[in-house]
Amino acid sequence: MRRHNKRILKQYRKDLRKNLTPAEAFLWTKLQRKQMDGRKFRRQHSIDNFIVDFYCASEKLIIELDGQVHFNAVAQEKDCFRTQYLENLGFTVLRFENRMVFENLVSVLEEIQEHFD
Repeated sequence: MRRHNKRILKQYRKDLRKNLTPAEAFLWTKLQRKQMDGRKFRRQHSIDNFIVDFYCASEKLIIELDGQVHFNAVAQEKDCFRTQYLENLGFTVLRFENRMVFENLVSVLEEIQEHFD
């Protein structure tokens, strides 16, 4: 069974990559082209039926950025389920609020690096 980048989600992933949020676009400038200790990150990568913001295969590391739409009980419950599901598959999931990327980028990047083997 194909787990990564299912064909059925290809166009949706492509559309998301073309329309990154400002926080995703800003963080991507620091993750792309193996700038983080030579680790390759992908943006808008799908795992099963979930599309994650950023994924580093060598570290099995997922980075999710949360904006205003995530700050209600229903969205937080969905995010919790999604995180648990992905962690049960063996991935590490890091979540950051969008404002953290803009206000504390160095801390965000350090926390990401702390999860490298």
